[in-house]
Amino acid sequence: MSAMVAADSWRSLFESWPESIPRQGLCVTAFGEQIPFVDFLVSGGIVLLQRDKPDTQGARKVIVSYEAVQAIKMADPGELARYQVMGFQPPM
Repeated sequence: MSAMVAADSWRSLFESWPESIPRQGLCVTAFGEQIPFVDFLVSGGIVLLQRDKPDTQGARKVIVSYEAVQAIKMADPGELARYQVMGFQPPM
């Protein structure tokens, strides 16, 4: 997957995040940083992540480009089927 396609996919995911899925998780960046977030806002090619606790420099908010997003980890114990509202489907 090209970087541009991946960035568009992350943008689509964040912009259409359904209300039924908690807006929290752990964003893994291309820099190898893991950013826990409890909410977010979107704007153009970037996402603003809200931390529940400050990092070691005292920052509670992080702005990340969609190109820098490598993965989103989620601790939600819900069944996989509930993520179908985000566009995920079982394989054919």
